[in-house]
Amino acid sequence: MMTTISTPSHWCRILLILCALSLPSLPATASEGFILKDMAGKTHSLAGYRGKWVVVNYWATWCPPCQEEIPDLIALHEKRRDIVILGIALEYKSAKEVRNFVDENLMSYPIILGDDKLIAQIGPTDVLPTTYIYNPQGQLVKVRRGLITRQYIEQLAPSQK
Repeated sequence: MMTTISTPSHWCRILLILCALSLPSLPATASEGFILKDMAGKTHSLAGYRGKWVVVNYWATWCPPCQEEIPDLIALHEKRRDIVILGIALEYKSAKEVRNFVDENLMSYPIILGDDKLIAQIGPTDVLPTTYIYNPQGQLVKVRRGLITRQYIEQLAPSQK
């Protein structure tokens, strides 16, 4: 014998359970943190940047909005010592392709080659670019999907001059 669920409250409960199951796992916090190695071999950790804003930016070489935000990220990296920019390259063919792109675009901030293990440490990306922003205490304060600008980041992390 098969039981059917027909009341609206049952459907609401089922919908809530399905929504909860589809939520991504929580991204890194200061206590858990992330540990990443950039293309130059330097290790970066969320805990190691305590006291600074940390901007983790997922991007790809083929992505026009990613290319558009690069100058703003470079400017923040070069002018704001209280903000750390970490670029995570995704969907690339080879490390050489990424290195050439980084050199051509004068990307001065650390670049990390992304993979599934790295995404598990930081958090998922449904679109490129996606940016995770952590406050100086290491707490995630914003996940921004799509293009990000210098002004947007500076509104979240005003200069303490």
